Amino acid sequence: MTQMQIQKRPLITRPEQFQGVPAFIAEILARRGVQSEQELELKLKHLLPPALKGLETAVELMDQAIDQQRQIVIVGDYDADGATSTALMVLVLQEMGAKVDYLVPDRFKYGYGLTPAIAELAQHSYRPELLITVDNGISSHAGVETAQALGMQVIITDHHLTTKPTPVAEAVVNPNQLGCDFPSKALAGVGVAFYVLARLASSRTQQGKSSAKVTQYLDLVALGTYADVATLDYNNRILIDAGLKRIQQQQCRAGILALLDIAGRDPASLRAQDLGFVVGPRINAAGRMESMRIGIECLLAADMETAYPLAQQLNQLNLERRQVENEMKQQAMQALQHIQLETTHLPAALVMFDEQWHQGVIGIVAGRLKEQFHRPSLVFAPDEDGVHIKGSARSIEGIHIRDTIEQVAEQYPHLVSHFGGHAAAAGITLKKEHFEAFKSVFTQSIAEMDEDLFQATLWTDGELTDADLHLGTLDWIEQLGPWGQKFPLPQFEGRFKVIDYRWLKEQHLKLKLAVGPHSVDAIAFNAKDRFEFDPMLGHVDLVYTLERNVFNGNTSLQLQIAHLKQ
Repeated sequence: MTQMQIQKRPLITRPEQFQGVPAFIAEILARRGVQSEQELELKLKHLLPPALKGLETAVELMDQAIDQQRQIVIVGDYDADGATSTALMVLVLQEMGAKVDYLVPDRFKYGYGLTPAIAELAQHSYRPELLITVDNGISSHAGVETAQALGMQVIITDHHLTTKPTPVAEAVVNPNQLGCDFPSKALAGVGVAFYVLARLASSRTQQGKSSAKVTQYLDLVALGTYADVATLDYNNRILIDAGLKRIQQQQCRAGILALLDIAGRDPASLRAQDLGFVVGPRINAAGRMESMRIGIECLLAADMETAYPLAQQLNQLNLERRQVENEMKQQAMQALQHIQLETTHLPAALVMFDEQWHQGVIGIVAGRLKEQFHRPSLVFAPDEDGVHIKGSARSIEGIHIRDTIEQVAEQYPHLVSHFGGHAAAAGITLKKEHFEAFKSVFTQSIAEMDEDLFQATLWTDGELTDADLHLGTLDWIEQLGPWGQKFPLPQFEGRFKVIDYRWLKEQHLKLKLAVGPHSVDAIAFNAKDRFEFDPMLGHVDLVYTLERNVFNGNTSLQLQIAHLKQ
């Protein structure tokens, strides 16, 4: 296991500016760089105004297409962000009276983005006059040219990073394109689609045309943004909070309620994290295991009767996904044991390939390896054509994985066929025959980086006093959510006396800890594989988060253990 260094988060802003909250809450906010008390007010009126480059042109083209009843086709992407963006576009444009259809490329056949083959498929299936991409397209130069040659106008809406000039589409809306001054670069694909549609709706309302109330679809925006692990800046927190409240009040898409019902979750007590861990994976499973159409149709479903069978299908696909993923992870761990035995320490990067592996889950497996070993991880599976292999990379803090791959591609152009992505995650295609060469060059370039990067650090919000270990503290924390990427859920450290312990299913460790005159329960999931626990040593040092434990109608505080040492 990786050695873990535990550090207290530094203060970025001043805790004194937050009046009327307990001192430890003020510190939590200051450690996350919250600038002012206004940032605690997650109201839609505080959303950034829609000043995105290319937005007005896009809105004008869409406005005309609706009025002239031209065929519009949406080209989506096969993850939860792509699925929610596609559903959002289709629902809002339909409500405005547009003729609209959608197309989601089969990831195994067509790969990623608007390729020339997708443009031809769109033409063949729908004969569109306007093609709109969501959550993709920023690097689809050839696809845009093909679509235009086939007589379509093209609007690109995307959020992915690019260092290159944008494709020559009729309009490009992406906060991360060169020359866009929109202050939040953290919008997900569905956030960009929301801004485009909200601007279109207000423009059509002003002109007295058929329009739509776009805020009623914020459940989709919240789901796509959170599931895409977008940075939770103030703007994204407003969007997620508004959407989450709609789901809690059951004013949301039937498909989301159906998925929650199947997962046994009560919408009223849903937290933002559940969008990432409960709903997101079930939508994603469609694109990973089969076709994202199932996920999109579930989100488009107008009532429970239509949504429920689709949600059941998604749940089943998610179970299959988990099984495939577990098998792959076990095989990867076995392969790693050989590496570790040979070298007695881990290589700088974990780069793995197996003929039997499934393209749909390589990203998740790479993520699990990265978590466990704190190394950039790249997992490959064979492509359909038998010549290429496709890889998914996940990186650790401080190593920009997309840029590292780009450096390898520039030095050794023959080794890399395609790649794309951002700092924390990337996708890559190369010829199978080049795997070993790529692996050695890539691992070498990671090995040359600063050694400190390979030391895993667990950041905490310090210690809670015994007097603060109660449900009221958790109420405060929940009120200040949503918590997530770059706005992490508070976790604390502390030394505790162990009163009692037991193993659940021989895997999970349940502890009873002394807190002043009282006791509190704590649980460490999968502790068998993660921590060494000796009951003879009466104390434990923990890093933990707070959660509610509801048992027989009683609610009590429970610590969920992130790290344990003695």
